[in-house]
Amino acid sequence: MIRLGAGRLERVVALGAHCDDIAIGAGGTLLTLCLARPGVRVDALVLCGGGSEREQEERAALAAFCPGADLRLTVLKLPDGRTPAYWDEAKSALEELRERTDPQVILAPRTDDAHQDHRGLARLVPTAFRDHLVLGYEIVKWDGDLGRPSAYQPLTPQIAEQKVRLLQEHYPSQRHRPWYDRETFLGLARIRGIECHARYAEAFTATKLTLSLGG
Repeated sequence: MIRLGAGRLERVVALGAHCDDIAIGAGGTLLTLCLARPGVRVDALVLCGGGSEREQEERAALAAFCPGADLRLTVLKLPDGRTPAYWDEAKSALEELRERTDPQVILAPRTDDAHQDHRGLARLVPTAFRDHLVLGYEIVKWDGDLGRPSAYQPLTPQIAEQKVRLLQEHYPSQRHRPWYDRETFLGLARIRGIECHARYAEAFTATKLTLSLGG
């Protein structure tokens, strides 16, 4: 069953098409969770960047974004920008991950993300994880594809600032991008915070969930 609020959160899966996707879309949520739940298991899978400088960045970054967690990261070598053409390889990786863990929450790209790699991964998730709560994170970009989220994780000012600091510190290969800066990340977090009566927040799209309000 897909449930929200059903017991202690102990197992999370985080999925990204590229190194830095998870940190940009859900870095504040991971920080919040891992600081509150020491020892939580985080299985992370990234489709592109394996064997490169970007994999080294990702390993250091996710270790920082998941303090005290049981972090298990796999970075594949699929070509950037070609995920739809490598459907079988990506699907096999998700199915192998499913065999290793039964997460309570999955953090993944949104199904309506404009980037073909993000969108392709998002559409694969329910083919391997059919009865799980999937929260689709957002990544700001030139395409202007931000939508109307349905779920929010409020972030304290300290967590929001730490997220921005870690993004700048651990992904030097991305600093040249015109959108990759403090104003972008804090600005979006501030807008999402307004939408959920918090100072800052990360926002997600949940396509299906079952409430468990009785405990």
